[in-house]
Amino acid sequence: MQYMMFVVHDPDAEPYAPELDNISEWVTKLSANGTRITGDRLRPPSHATTVRVRAGRTLVSDGPFTEAKEWIAGFDLLDCASLDEAVGIAARHPMARFGSIELRPFWPIDVEEDPRARVAREAEE
Repeated sequence: MQYMMFVVHDPDAEPYAPELDNISEWVTKLSANGTRITGDRLRPPSHATTVRVRAGRTLVSDGPFTEAKEWIAGFDLLDCASLDEAVGIAARHPMARFGSIELRPFWPIDVEEDPRARVAREAEE
């Protein structure tokens, strides 16, 4: 299963310590074994452009649509056998300590039902 891993900047997390930042090692290992498909850093929200369409008009504004102290600082696309494997990989990312990591499974466009709803329904039966 593929997971989008959002790397989140969180100013309330443990202070950043460069000597504990092993991102190069993390990227090299997971890219070599094929678990990490791609990923990169993202510029801060001040560099964002928000696009919305309202009443047929395209509205473009600078910066994020919402204001928050946490923001997505990067991403990685993972290919894992299970959520447990994805969690283990995310826990080894340096930003799990200095920020947070959000994992989201892909929901293919041709799959109508959320897989979690199907699992919950089957558990009730």
